Amino acid sequence: MALASTLSSIVTAPAIRRRLPLIGAFCMLSFGFAHFCPSHSLSEFGRSQSPSFDPLIRAKFSSQTTATNRVHRVKMESTSNTVPSIVVYVTVPNKEAGKKLAESIVKEKLAACVNRVPGIESVYEWKGEIQTDNEELLIIKTRESLLDALTEHVKANHEYDVPEVIAMPIIGGSVQYLEWIKNSTRE
Repeated sequence: MALASTLSSIVTAPAIRRRLPLIGAFCMLSFGFAHFCPSHSLSEFGRSQSPSFDPLIRAKFSSQTTATNRVHRVKMESTSNTVPSIVVYVTVPNKEAGKKLAESIVKEKLAACVNRVPGIESVYEWKGEIQTDNEELLIIKTRESLLDALTEHVKANHEYDVPEVIAMPIIGGSVQYLEWIKNSTRE
């Protein structure tokens, strides 16, 4: 009984609670990602580091994976109702600039949707000095084929000398949403 109370006091100690995310990361690295994500095959993430834990971890977590919470991937190239799509990040200096640029992007059908996220703080080096600025982030959903036109539009309508325009592929998601991106943008 003394051991149980000692362990209980250790686990509830504030220092341990603060370190639980680190412990979780350590476990993911030590035991292998596949042990904690039974919906993914071992071949997708590489061979497990510790096969002896495999049945134990799979038994614990496999019952929590249901058809309703799995991510369904859509092959963008093979579905005739969708097109290869991307998410593009652009930062702007303030709310007014963000609203103006977002509206012009959607009006020109360069994107289906632009989310404006206020209150971000950017830290970067510019002309040899560290800068810190409050900005707004635009999250732009569009067709991959419109990236060049979108980039040129941002450069022409942005007040920065070198505006951020970075794109990431959308590898899957709601088919209806991906179809909406296609139908809401120009060819």
